[in-house]
Amino acid sequence: MHARRRADDVIQMHGLARSGGSRELLRWVSGRADGWAGLLGGDGTVLHGVARVPDSSAVGAAALASQGARELTALGARSLSFDQDAHTALLYSLDAPPDVPAPVLAVVGRRPLSEGLSTLLADAALPLALCWAAETVERKRRRVDLAESRGREAVLHLLMTGQLSIAHQVAGALKPSLPDPVRVCVVECAGRDRDEVARICADLSGGRSWIVRCPVYARHLILIVPAHPGQADGRLGPQVASVVDGCVVGVSEDVTLADTATAYRQAFHALAVARGLPERHAHFGAAPELALVTGAEGARWADALLAPLLAHLPRRGQDPGSQELAATLASWLAFSSHATEHLKIHRNTLAARLRLIGELLGMDLNRVADQSALDLALRIRATPALPRPATRQAGAAPESVRSLDEILRLPAVRAWTAQQLQPLGAPGTVHGSADPHTTLRTWLEHEAQLGPAAAALRISVPGARKRLTRLETVLQRSLLRTPSARYDLWLAFRALDLAGPG
Repeated sequence: MHARRRADDVIQMHGLARSGGSRELLRWVSGRADGWAGLLGGDGTVLHGVARVPDSSAVGAAALASQGARELTALGARSLSFDQDAHTALLYSLDAPPDVPAPVLAVVGRRPLSEGLSTLLADAALPLALCWAAETVERKRRRVDLAESRGREAVLHLLMTGQLSIAHQVAGALKPSLPDPVRVCVVECAGRDRDEVARICADLSGGRSWIVRCPVYARHLILIVPAHPGQADGRLGPQVASVVDGCVVGVSEDVTLADTATAYRQAFHALAVARGLPERHAHFGAAPELALVTGAEGARWADALLAPLLAHLPRRGQDPGSQELAATLASWLAFSSHATEHLKIHRNTLAARLRLIGELLGMDLNRVADQSALDLALRIRATPALPRPATRQAGAAPESVRSLDEILRLPAVRAWTAQQLQPLGAPGTVHGSADPHTTLRTWLEHEAQLGPAAAALRISVPGARKRLTRLETVLQRSLLRTPSARYDLWLAFRALDLAGPG
């Protein structure tokens, strides 16, 4: 091989190594060899393989390279060459860091091999070894990042289900420690920018905030921010919106750490409002939480409604227990079909669990009415500040439990209903089906399905979607995206109907 040609090849190989890594360099080598080139483990496993012309012969070339890699390892040699039928295999053991198994560079081509190919492979060994070492480090970094991300998801899930003690233990290993009280921010950005936006959020908060990549929505980051008065973290949401072009931020009220699930819903609703604002951020409007205003009567009702589920004992050890079923129900009510991403389960597993839950509770989970009742019951059970029913002494008469309709007739709930529906104005203010009350009632009566609701309103599906989008701004709540305010609205309209005229 002429010295100038060899120098040009070395320069080109190093350029390919920088721009395309080991795959591009192997593709170039396979072209020069007019055959198959690859990197293999010492046991013959093909790590990367490229054929000049991919066809059935490439499979045979890979098998020949695997055989040679095993022989090279067994001999403890640095290089090996052998012929089989019409092919020749050349193998070189590459250098690797002490803690990384050294890969084998292999080239398989038809005899006779092109002139100078062995020299070319010797020159390719160094850039390939450097590429492989760098890519190995990058793979390890990605695994560590994935493990940390899954750990943060797990902490968020524990907080959402009220398991504070375990959440603190896991968070203690990941840092920072979980703050209390907190506010939650939901940041919506381009999915490709999420890692960079997470870094910006970490810098702006000085590393004090918990940042979780949402497991359900690929464009969302969830920030659990310290809420102590006077700290700069209180302005984190608006700061992120001002620094990152195109992102939108919803911010919750300040809550205790035990109420993280409530704060997340608040931030998600605020996000729906922020999308329509020029400043691209919004705080959740002050409003009472229905779970709080139901009081001890609501707690008794929730315990009675969920009792068959919470008392469930699985028949087999691998079947989900009561707590897992309750977590599945809460996730599905919050995220609908996206619960599969939240819980990391298959859709068939989700469907089977929901069927079992419906059978245990004797409820139809396809009906918004039953969904609303279960959502309220789960929220009541997850509210630490709520007074719990006292333990009944043996022999004492059982306390009567009010029905949901009786709970919705309570004065505090009627006041909550008035506040929830006040932004809509009085019924009939707008003529016909365009009245917000009519639009929302029709949508809920048709199980929050746009198609049937649009047909009942005698408008197009895009027209119905536009109406509900406008009402999201009016109500300052998310309707079309989960977590949705549909359950609170169904309960509010039911309470309004129970109250009767006037």
